[in-house]
Amino acid sequence: MNATLKGALLGAATLFILLIVVALIVILTGSYNVAATDRHNPIVSWALTTTMNNSVRRQAAGIEPPAEFTSAMVAAGAGEYKAMCSHCHGGIGQSRAEWAEVMLPKPPPLAEAAREWDPKDVFWLVKHGVKMSGMPAFGPTHDDKTIWNIVAFVKALPEMPAEQYAGYSSDHAEEMHDHQAHEESDTPHHH
Repeated sequence: MNATLKGALLGAATLFILLIVVALIVILTGSYNVAATDRHNPIVSWALTTTMNNSVRRQAAGIEPPAEFTSAMVAAGAGEYKAMCSHCHGGIGQSRAEWAEVMLPKPPPLAEAAREWDPKDVFWLVKHGVKMSGMPAFGPTHDDKTIWNIVAFVKALPEMPAEQYAGYSSDHAEEMHDHQAHEESDTPHHH
């Protein structure tokens, strides 16, 4: 091995060790401010956002969404969304709850952000949540069918008129009952 290569390898190893030492100092002394009232510095913000986006897309890669989202799925997902999601993500003509405005990272308004994610990504996010972001995992408490209904509603949000959004109830059990009653009235009864 020539002297130049040895010097480069020694320099790279020294730099790597120095970075580990600096990281340990920051971690062990608590010198990085984790307060939600203090924004991340741009490098940390970029690293966290990029990691989250790439991780979601990788984890969701094998998920197969339904062939289509029906109006029944959107209606069923509406009540779930309004009961569990709108506090943080808002709705059409509805801002998020005041306490969600000061979360860091701030939950995205899904009426806009839904365009950026594939249905399988939204499914993964709803089912598994995101660590240290305030986004809970609904998979342990909701079956896949319910989560796909939420996805159907979220993916419909960007094109949904405000009147349609307002017309959905925030009681998911009531939404399901109303939808089932509507289906029964549309189905011919044979005696």
